Amino acid sequence: MNVTPLALPEVLLFEPRVFEDARGAFFEGFNLKRFAAAAGREPAFVQDNQSVSRRGVVRGLHYQVEPAPQGKLVRVLAGAIFDVAVDIRRSSPNFGRWVAEVLSAENRKQLWIPEGFAHGFMALREGTEVLYKTTDYYAPTAERSIRWDDPDLRIAWPADAAPLLSDKDAAAPLLRDAVTFA
Repeated sequence: MNVTPLALPEVLLFEPRVFEDARGAFFEGFNLKRFAAAAGREPAFVQDNQSVSRRGVVRGLHYQVEPAPQGKLVRVLAGAIFDVAVDIRRSSPNFGRWVAEVLSAENRKQLWIPEGFAHGFMALREGTEVLYKTTDYYAPTAERSIRWDDPDLRIAWPADAAPLLSDKDAAAPLLRDAVTFA
């Protein structure tokens, strides 16, 4: 498995080694030892979440605060996404900076987004299916979001039309007004 730290070095891109033959393909989607060696920690993934989205759907930017912050390991089972992580740790020299990667069923890449980062994605194809592991359980009282189009973040979403949003995401606060991490 190839692991690449991105411009926000805590965010890691995992690219599995794929074995293909006449039957199809095989790859290791997760290996705790390899993950721990790359991330410098051994996460306890406690929940898997899966979504199916129409092309143009934006989900996010989502995160959870104390007492239930979540790290996420994100992968695409069908379709493709523009996947975004935003550093929302106010003490970080990278506060407010973001990174993005295209994850698809074809490239099989995965993105590790640790606690202290907001996460969101745009579905690039109809019927995009995303699966992600989390390091803590969903906790409605700890759930927070930031506006996907915050002008201070200037995320370069690949939108050719207005995205489809949930009411909650459409009403999310700007980063400057959001509850974040110290």
